[in-house]
Amino acid sequence: MTAKLINGREIAAGIRQEIAAGVEIRRQQGLRPPGLAVVLVGADQASQIYVRNKRNACEQAGILSMSYDLPADTSQEALEALVDELNDNPAVDGILVQLPLPSHLDGDPILVKIKPDKDVDGFHPYNLGRLVQRRPELRPCTPAGIIALLDSIDTPYTGQHAVIVGASNIVGRPMSMELLLRGATTTVTHRFTPDLGKFVRDADIVIAAAGKPDLVKGEWIKPGATVIDVGINRMPDGSLNGDVEFELAAERAAYITPVPGGVGPMTIAMLLQNTLYAANELHKE
Repeated sequence: MTAKLINGREIAAGIRQEIAAGVEIRRQQGLRPPGLAVVLVGADQASQIYVRNKRNACEQAGILSMSYDLPADTSQEALEALVDELNDNPAVDGILVQLPLPSHLDGDPILVKIKPDKDVDGFHPYNLGRLVQRRPELRPCTPAGIIALLDSIDTPYTGQHAVIVGASNIVGRPMSMELLLRGATTTVTHRFTPDLGKFVRDADIVIAAAGKPDLVKGEWIKPGATVIDVGINRMPDGSLNGDVEFELAAERAAYITPVPGGVGPMTIAMLLQNTLYAANELHKE
């Protein structure tokens, strides 16, 4: 392997320390701690792990984590009523409804019902619209975390061709806006893109976020490119695998993120950063 690993765990730990320092400043000023309400519906194992990690990160940073664990048969009306209640609670700076929801629930109206100034996931159309208009406020967490990873290696952006593999509302689309803000020439590929390899071969920055193991072949990676692998795919043997053929890609890339330990910790760090920002800037007391 010739590529240098971008250690997301280490970078995220540094960001969480900065957040803890910001929370301590609030305490010294006599202000309440930032509050994050985390809503989990049902018993999806992966969601339970994600939520537990988020709650632990809140505790370490001094952010008040409010847990709402609801049964799998919770109705749409009951979930929407809870969101209304949290919207009106002045101690809540951020509301996170863990996805995916059980199949009988419609997530779209739930996410839109969250007040934009409490949308610390950055999924609300208002916050996505601000990003499109080059006036970001609460930024989608995973793309913001990827920018922090790229900043950590002093990525120049301007003059760079960034190729995003995957066009989801959570990662691919807002990621393209983040990169455009920084002057990168940006291409978004998706399931209808013919000859994916042609685009990847031209990329100085590859961001793989399709949710398909080894979709991006290592031989496609341009020598000296930076590779950010967002994919976390559970394999039949229980191991985790990314969207990029790691070993081959690492022989060609200059920088690459591991799976796990790359993007995942950054998403949680940016969630906490958004919560502190909402408390300090959007909910001033």
